[in-house]
Parts: sequence; structure tokens; C-alpha cells
Amino acid sequence: MQVIAVASQKGGSGKTTLAGHIAVQAELAGAGPVAVVDTDPQASLADWWNERSASTPVFMRTSVSNLTADIRRLRDHDIKLVVIDTPPAITDTIAEVVQVADLVVVPTRPSPHDLRAVGASVDLIESLNKPLVFVVNGATPRAKVTSEVAIALSQHGTVSPSIIHQRIGFASSMTDGRTVMEIPGQGRAAAEIEELWVYLSERLNKTFGKKVLLPFGEILTAASRAFGYGQARA
Repeated sequence: MQVIAVASQKGGSGKTTLAGHIAVQAELAGAGPVAVVDTDPQASLADWWNERSASTPVFMRTSVSNLTADIRRLRDHDIKLVVIDTPPAITDTIAEVVQVADLVVVPTRPSPHDLRAVGASVDLIESLNKPLVFVVNGATPRAKVTSEVAIALSQHGTVSPSIIHQRIGFASSMTDGRTVMEIPGQGRAAAEIEELWVYLSERLNKTFGKKVLLPFGEILTAASRAFGYGQARA
């Protein structure tokens, strides 16, 4: 069984929406059975799941004290992937979740304020020696700041080549238990989530790098050089 934790100290980063979408896309891609786990006291993921008509992914709400035992219980029930939503703050809960994770996804909106907030998340994840992936989330199409934030994030860790743009379908889906993959007319948004899951799956299964680098990766490398990021200092 593999565990993905979606964590960020910044409120409004889109953690819950991303967690639900990753779980559903993984199930659609045949990586299931998938379980979503809510550790956030606000219980937004639970609210979304309670509105959901589909029977998958399965849902579990837990606490720090029960987390390890509940993860073991999911494994005993042959769950193949667990996606955990976390509170929007650096708390003991996040530390406990990160400890059981195989990969930590850190959604970050493309703004200077959000960028400044990633430090605490990175410090915690690195202190526990866990791999992390930044996901640029809620981006405005064709906005220059998106690529600038992606380049800056790349100095702190791996950045997913799949950028999730701000689309009305994401907000609509969270009100009735669906995802953009399940709403007609949301092809672009669905494609972004599908691309994200392919990337995360490669990271989980350590197959990344065995395929041709995605175009955005090439663009990011070139842009990084242009902006002077990642260059050796004298």
C-alpha cells in the first residue's frame, strides 16, 4: 500500500480539492482500491465525500492518536492507495501524517505570499526525510507569475510539470461530491488532473526519468537558466 499526504501550512492552497481529485483519478486509472483520509478538524473532505454518489474512493476520518492503527486497518482491507488531507497549519497532526507517507504533495498557489509560506512545510518534510512534490495550483492561464513561482519552488524541491489552473469546475465539483473528471465540459481541467496523477504515480513507483521528459520540464529548465536560478555561484 502507498500513502500520499497533501500538506501545506497555507490556508486556501486547495489541499482538499486536490486530495479528492487525486484519489478519484487514481481510482479511474486502475490504482485502486483507493481510500481518502481526513485529518483536518474542519472536515471539508468529509463534507465532499458525504455528498458523493459514487461508492469510490472509500473514506475514513481519523485522528493523530488513531492514525497508525487506521492506516494498518486500510492495508489489511487490501487498500492499494491512501490519500490523506491535512490541516492548514504546521501541527503535530501534519508531522504524524508525513511520517506515514510515501510521498508528500504540497499545493502552492502562484503568488509571492504563498511562496513565502512554503518554508515551514519544506523544513518539516525534510526533517522527516520524506520526498515532496510541489503542485502549482489555482494558476491563471498564461500568467507570467506562474512560471516564476514554479522556478522559485524548484529551488526547494521537485515541482510537478502538471500545473492545475483556476477553473470553475473545481469549485463546482466540491459542492456535490464530484470531480472535474465527472462533470461534462471540463476536459481541460480533467486532463490536468490526469497528467498530475501520471506524474505522481511515476514518483511513487520510482519510474520517473525512464520516459521522455515532459515539455514543461524542458521549458522550466530553460527558464531557470534564463532567470539565473540553480546556477553555481563563484
